[in-house]
Amino acid sequence: MQFNAPAVFLTTEQCATTIGVYLLGKYAQAKLQELQERDAAAYIAQARRQLHFESNQRTCNMTVLSMLPTLREAIIHHLHSESLTTLLKTKPANKVEIWEDLKIISFTRSIVAVYSACMLVVLLRVQLNIIGGYLYLDNSVTKNGTTPLAPPDVQQQYLSSIQHLLGDGLIELITVVKKAVQEVLGPVSLKQSLSLQELEQQVLQVRQLVEGENHGSSNHRPLSLYMMPDEENTLAAQACGLTGSDITTIKLLNETRDMLDSPDFSTVLNTCLSRGFSRFLDNMAEFFQPPQGDLTPCSSPDSLSHVSLPLAKIIPIANGQVHSICSEIPSHFVQDLLMIDQVKEFAANVYETFSSDHELQK
Repeated sequence: MQFNAPAVFLTTEQCATTIGVYLLGKYAQAKLQELQERDAAAYIAQARRQLHFESNQRTCNMTVLSMLPTLREAIIHHLHSESLTTLLKTKPANKVEIWEDLKIISFTRSIVAVYSACMLVVLLRVQLNIIGGYLYLDNSVTKNGTTPLAPPDVQQQYLSSIQHLLGDGLIELITVVKKAVQEVLGPVSLKQSLSLQELEQQVLQVRQLVEGENHGSSNHRPLSLYMMPDEENTLAAQACGLTGSDITTIKLLNETRDMLDSPDFSTVLNTCLSRGFSRFLDNMAEFFQPPQGDLTPCSSPDSLSHVSLPLAKIIPIANGQVHSICSEIPSHFVQDLLMIDQVKEFAANVYETFSSDHELQK
């Protein structure tokens, strides 16, 4: 006897459930694929942005090094001690007076070199990461034909503002530092011996005068003003006929001022200055060595505290530091500044801010 398999009949409700499960599965697969594609795209975009950022930081470093000779020559031009040293070789009658002038100029240009080199490093980090962020957006977000955020003419005009630090800003900084050096070191006799610790205290007093410490806010001139001109002076000559590029440049300059006025910028600049002046004193310490007869196997850096030099012998040492501080060949001074973690983190934050899509909404 042959038995036939019983026929399976699905009710309408069962059919609907089966179709629903099938469609739900297909939807889940589609959403999963969409999420995977979105994650992959986000990963690729992030990797591309990271590569662009790292390339931008290398550009920052090379730009700093390329501009140091210009900075050095500007400092030497305004604080020209070589004419005084040449004059001293002729054994003039006013020898002491010339030495006094040389004292002020030598320390002024070394201290100005530390300030301006630190400012150059941090200012270029801000400017090139703002531009870098906008260029990233131009190359990724605005490909649909919208107006570029940082066209070449705007980049050139914006980056040319660095000339303030190399020009009027530097002259103003020299004036302030020279006045402080005169106040602190002016009364110190050329014959007076100073230890390295005493020299450090002299430099600290100059810094306090320059940076406005202990002088009340009314006399305090923000260091940012040496790096960028006052806002009302920006493109003032073109105020009645600004082009679209001018307006974009002004926007970039204003954004830069906002960064320079931020607490984070002050923290980073102060960190650079602390490292810079520490390196300057380390360079000076190389000349504060105990006499040969005092050297022992147990000699330590602490032994330098007992070494003193007459101020007249310290002056030539300070005078030559500008060449080490503003050297285009990566020196310990510049390398120290470029490798500071806070500088790197600050640069990353600036780039992150200006390479984010939300900047387009501003």
